[in-house]
Amino acid sequence: MIELKNIDVEFGHGGNAFKAVNDVSLTIQDGEVFGIVGPSGAGKSTLVRVINMLQPPTRGQVLIDGRDITKLNRRELRKVRLNIGMIFQHFNLISGSTIAENVAFSLYANKYPKDKIPGRVKELLELVHLPEKADAYPANLSGGQKQRVAIARALANNPEILLCDEATSALDLENTEEIVALLKEINQKTGITIVFITHEMEVAKKLFDRIAFMEQGKLKEISDIYTAFTEPKEPIAKRLVERVLNVTVPEALTVKEDEELLRLSYTGDDSYDPVISMASKNYDITIDIISGKVDYIHNKPFGVMIVILRGAGSEREKALEYIEKNVYKLERLGGK
Repeated sequence: MIELKNIDVEFGHGGNAFKAVNDVSLTIQDGEVFGIVGPSGAGKSTLVRVINMLQPPTRGQVLIDGRDITKLNRRELRKVRLNIGMIFQHFNLISGSTIAENVAFSLYANKYPKDKIPGRVKELLELVHLPEKADAYPANLSGGQKQRVAIARALANNPEILLCDEATSALDLENTEEIVALLKEINQKTGITIVFITHEMEVAKKLFDRIAFMEQGKLKEISDIYTAFTEPKEPIAKRLVERVLNVTVPEALTVKEDEELLRLSYTGDDSYDPVISMASKNYDITIDIISGKVDYIHNKPFGVMIVILRGAGSEREKALEYIEKNVYKLERLGGK
């Protein structure tokens, strides 16, 4: 388990001092995939580097399984870091070495028994589905394959924690999906705790168990990933979620007399219920769908829809009451 307590990271001095991370506290459970998202400059990458003390905090504590690693000397900290793997946006492979040699580098550096290194490298390349690339060179691999090698190298010494700093940002959509699927598979096979930094909400939706939203160095909101999409609370969470859902009201849309503009949210099995068609059938109203989407998180559906409800006052109110009882959330965006 990872615990961050009242973490500050300050750069500069005096009047030029800047807090990149401001009083952040959070707990990451053993074996979960925990994501930290936010815009550029939010402090995400600085915070993740605090976990393995690549960036010592100005104030606060970092506890790994209850042990405060901020108090360790360099020798003790080195042992702790062996238990924490890390991958970055850029793969940092050695161009003149084969893929097997790149993976073996971490093993040699940490004095792994030499006679066992070939077998361990083979095992790692099989874990990331690249056993056939052992004798290839980085220049011959795609971006996704290079990141797989970086993951294998990060896992070489059997760490219990894997830190991922924008690990998919340099990849195209297909390679991003492959890396997300691989990390989920590794998490399920090994039980490794993954802390993943990104600004890509599509990655968050598919990979994370829980998510933290950061903005201007501060932690704004933490929730499970399903709740983050179905009921975001803070403005930064709402903005990032709406961007990926892409369910918005057209700027040119105007609401006329006897009309209401509504946002309807559905969760779970209710996402499939024909609420709109039943309301139109049972009440003297019409409903036009402006935009909508049904999506899935961990195979659980949720939906969002923007509609215009038309009808005389009394019938419209009856229809609104019926709809509100049969959807997860009804929001009135405008009307007369």
